[in-house]
Amino acid sequence: MSATPRHLPPRWLPVRHSRRGRGPKPESGLRRTLRCVRPHLRGHRLLMAGGFVALAADVLLRLLEPWPVKLVIDAVSRSLGATLRKPGPHLDASLETLLLCGGAIVVISIARAVANYWSAISFALIGSRVAADLRARTFRHVQSLSMRHHTRASSGDTVQRLVSDVSRLQEVAVTAGLPMLGNMVTLVAMIIIMLWLDPLLALVVFVATGIFALLSRRSSGPITAAAGKSRKGESALATTAGQTLGAMREVQAYGLEDTISSSFRNSNNAALGTGVVALRLAASLERRTDVLIGVATAVVLAGGGWRVLDHSITPGDLVVFLMYLKTGLKPLKDLAKQTSRIARATASGERVADLLEAQTDLPEAPDARPLLSRNPDIAFENVFAGHGEGTTVLHGINLRIPAGEHLAILGPSGAGKSTLASLVLRMIDPASGAVRVGGEDLKELQIASVRSHVSILLQDSVLFGTTVRENLRFGRLDASDDDIEHAASLAQADGFIRALPNGYDTVLGEAAKDLSGGQRQRLAIARAILRQAPIVILDEATAGLDPASRASILDAMEVLTRGRTSITITHDAFAARLCDRIIWLEDGRIIEEGRPPELLQDPGSRFSKWMGEAPAPRTGEEPTVQERGGQELEVPT
Repeated sequence: MSATPRHLPPRWLPVRHSRRGRGPKPESGLRRTLRCVRPHLRGHRLLMAGGFVALAADVLLRLLEPWPVKLVIDAVSRSLGATLRKPGPHLDASLETLLLCGGAIVVISIARAVANYWSAISFALIGSRVAADLRARTFRHVQSLSMRHHTRASSGDTVQRLVSDVSRLQEVAVTAGLPMLGNMVTLVAMIIIMLWLDPLLALVVFVATGIFALLSRRSSGPITAAAGKSRKGESALATTAGQTLGAMREVQAYGLEDTISSSFRNSNNAALGTGVVALRLAASLERRTDVLIGVATAVVLAGGGWRVLDHSITPGDLVVFLMYLKTGLKPLKDLAKQTSRIARATASGERVADLLEAQTDLPEAPDARPLLSRNPDIAFENVFAGHGEGTTVLHGINLRIPAGEHLAILGPSGAGKSTLASLVLRMIDPASGAVRVGGEDLKELQIASVRSHVSILLQDSVLFGTTVRENLRFGRLDASDDDIEHAASLAQADGFIRALPNGYDTVLGEAAKDLSGGQRQRLAIARAILRQAPIVILDEATAGLDPASRASILDAMEVLTRGRTSITITHDAFAARLCDRIIWLEDGRIIEEGRPPELLQDPGSRFSKWMGEAPAPRTGEEPTVQERGGQELEVPT
């Protein structure tokens, strides 16, 4: 068995077994696709029943359609002196008979149109609703996967699976799959009637169907493989385009347009090549099927004419055979025509199944409890942790953070500071040891309950492409407009928000790139204040800001953390000095620990040396609320 690539999470890839091994036979792509879709069909049983009733009526009417023609031809043949020895209805070729049979064809056609319409509408509604449910289920599942998965999976590929692959499943199911189901039922029913009319001629249809099955079996595998490669190529294109658009400033600044365009063009040509291979294979199968149907029709025409001369069947029977042959073999022609689309849909279904089968490495215990403590402490007990198999970032961390303490975590890049914070949010689990919040092991608590007790503020604050008001409301979904505006005031964001074109109802652009870094950060602080979580994590929240913005952000952060437990990860000497306690991480271990004044008095401490190397405040930089002893702002609790 080939090893799973190191750059992908172990459960991201579908399980495949070697043919030489004794493992179970791998499940086909079509079965995996149906297994994904089946749970969403249960809620549409009534609509499905109506669709299948309309489909059955359409099949019945197809079977009846040739018979008025048969009756007219037999009646006309008798009136012209032909001797028809086969027993059957004997109608005179009168005007009444002709009008009756003509009217029957009109009625059958209208009824078929109505039945076809209702079956098409029913199945289209089912397809749309199932696709929407499947997409929502997949999106919900993707959100439940750990950060370890998301950091290794391509966001462009995931988006394509959610949108394009699910849409392709819906399209093919509605436009190809369900109509072909009706055609196959029709074929079976017509073969039964053909056997009753003349077993010898029915044998031709059996042989033609068997030959098509052999041709299709030989072609479907390569077509599906080529379609799968084409989907992977398109996924790579989506990833390249997404990465380029997300880093357009860097691309233009470094003059990389031609280089990246060349790479995109090469990937595009590769995807085009695999797509052409799939289309060529499908076209070859379709043409061979046309020839097969033509040969079968010629044999039935010649053999049927001989059977008419032999008085074994009537001319009308021969017409029924030819019409049934044309209608009955239509599924074969449709199947050949739709093979490429079905193969692409199967490939898309497998990609969606892969996504749904990806399992989180942060399972929640069946008996997990909510975190009830309103002001919990945090404890790390001999914690070893890393970001993947074989990598250990933290080594034997023992640390207790009492409720209400402001802790600063300092150290060089890569020391494990953000990993320590990720453990509190249960973004990752320790390889060994335990992380306790409120005295309880995080693995025994409900993940949503734990995270509801934590607010996080990052260096690059994430804002969504909706209104300012809704962005802030994501902190607490039941917050009123007054709560939102009060939180914005505490974060010193109310002034610039009201200066926006539509104030709090201004729709932000993608990632709020139309705001400055300081403005985005103050909105994120307002959202965190609104959340009213007892634990606050500040991860390089002041990095990259100008002095004036940093002073404003520090003031807002002081409001955010007052009365709460805070973990500040920073390279900002002034932000660190304002905390109650400092720990210094290096190589995943706590090297020193203490209060800022104590560490500053020790000339040998890393913090003291670091403070000696830290730049002095720049001219015009304002002191924080704590430094200037200003009036304190009210904080919601």
